[in-house]
Amino acid sequence: MNSLYLPLAFVIGIVIPLQAAINNQLKMLIGGSPIMAALVSFLVGAVTLAIAALLTGQRWLGLAALPKAEWWMLTGGMLGALFVFGTTLLAPRLGVAVMLSLIIAGQVCASLLFDRYGWLGMPLKEINSWRLLGAALVIAGVLLVNLGDKIGKA
Repeated sequence: MNSLYLPLAFVIGIVIPLQAAINNQLKMLIGGSPIMAALVSFLVGAVTLAIAALLTGQRWLGLAALPKAEWWMLTGGMLGALFVFGTTLLAPRLGVAVMLSLIIAGQVCASLLFDRYGWLGMPLKEINSWRLLGAALVIAGVLLVNLGDKIGKA
């Protein structure tokens, strides 16, 4: 495994709450609409990716194959929009820690299934007791993040 992949994944994890907080500030600036804030976020992201593609010499001709794509192959952008919209909507209502703890728990549970069954061409990886224990600890973390301040109070 490339030694840069693990730190990159960690940095992406750091950036997600920052993105939610930034998009919430943008939402408040432009009139309170999480949909419009997500739209602006995606527009800036699309321009950023286009510039990165130009600077790194990406082969734009590969886009000619898009008409051959199955409809579901294009839903990634829709799912990304749901994520950005959802975090912009939920962060100020739930708090960033509560929101992200639930998102991470959902990601871990779904990821175990993707690994186990190889959905959408992902490599197969068995669910063993250690991986289940890890998922259980994530869920325990979610409970503590969400309910920890109520433990011991009657």
